[in-house]
Amino acid sequence: MQKTFHRQYDLDWIRVIATIGVFLYHCSMFVNPFPWHVKNNVTEAGAVLVFSLFVGAWIMPVFFAVSGINITYTLKKRTFTQYVKERLKRLGIPLLFGVFILTPPQIYLERLANNQFHDSYFSFYPHFFEGVYLDFGGTGNFAFFGLHLWYLLVLLIFSLLAFPLFKIGKRNVQRIHFVLLPLILFATGFIHTQQLGGWDLIFYFVLFLYGYFFLSNSAFKQGLQATIKLHIGIALITSIVYITWFMIDYPHHSALAILFFAVKTLNCWSLLLCIFYLADKYLTDSNRFLTYGREASLPFYILHQPIILTIGYFIRNFEWGIPTKLIFLITVSFVVIMLCYHFVIRQVPALRFLFGMKRIHLRSGD
Repeated sequence: MQKTFHRQYDLDWIRVIATIGVFLYHCSMFVNPFPWHVKNNVTEAGAVLVFSLFVGAWIMPVFFAVSGINITYTLKKRTFTQYVKERLKRLGIPLLFGVFILTPPQIYLERLANNQFHDSYFSFYPHFFEGVYLDFGGTGNFAFFGLHLWYLLVLLIFSLLAFPLFKIGKRNVQRIHFVLLPLILFATGFIHTQQLGGWDLIFYFVLFLYGYFFLSNSAFKQGLQATIKLHIGIALITSIVYITWFMIDYPHHSALAILFFAVKTLNCWSLLLCIFYLADKYLTDSNRFLTYGREASLPFYILHQPIILTIGYFIRNFEWGIPTKLIFLITVSFVVIMLCYHFVIRQVPALRFLFGMKRIHLRSGD
């Protein structure tokens, strides 16, 4: 008799909702005060900045936490060889496709927007391989990490690097981890490797490991249910303190910077707990939207930033108000992405492969 696995629909819902969240976050980057590839001619430091700070505190951490949890179910169905092949196919192929096909147009638009290049895209492409792209507005062009696709590269490295640890097996989970994990995450603030998406790589790696060893355990859900009121209170308080503090006087190099990072870390952790609790309580069933969204989430993630940048580039100097531009950018970008996905990507086997999707005849299966 074939062994069956019960799919965790709450994790699918989190991933789909988080994908929409990162789409809205990148749309907000077009008009908020933070540096980005292409900026509007006027930026806004009010409600849009509040939104960016709030979403930025948890959006990428939740991706890594969910990815760690999903490894639990992946390893139940695959050998090590199958696991490596699946990771390379699911993450490596889209990454390579993104680096060489989707990334060059984004760098080109950035160079045009910053008056660093003045010729056609075909003239620019050979220059894409000149120098390493390190930050917005720099001189290097080769973004080997695929810009927003750095998540795929980092997740691929984490998945392979952590596999020996996964073989150790899981231990009994105790509630001490609800206190221990934020302390460990705070400690990562003293280790500086590479900041991506607002957090250091070590921060993400800890969440990824905890996703596998702790968040995937049934005892985690039991402990979360028993303490959720505390976490909701902490999430509300730290969100207000973190956002207000940042907007009034963001500390860079002082003892206050350490305290600020502690608040930000606690805010991230408490928000993650609230997200997992709400998903487990209210999002445990599947429907047609989830079935469609689950398959579309990775192609949507891969495609969303190039589309946002392209549309943003052409409207950046229009004499529209920020709300009008933002609504236009969100609406048109979403429609274009979904049209590309629904009528092209999901229909063409070669594109399904390049965007990390299963073959068509496996699409309905888990």
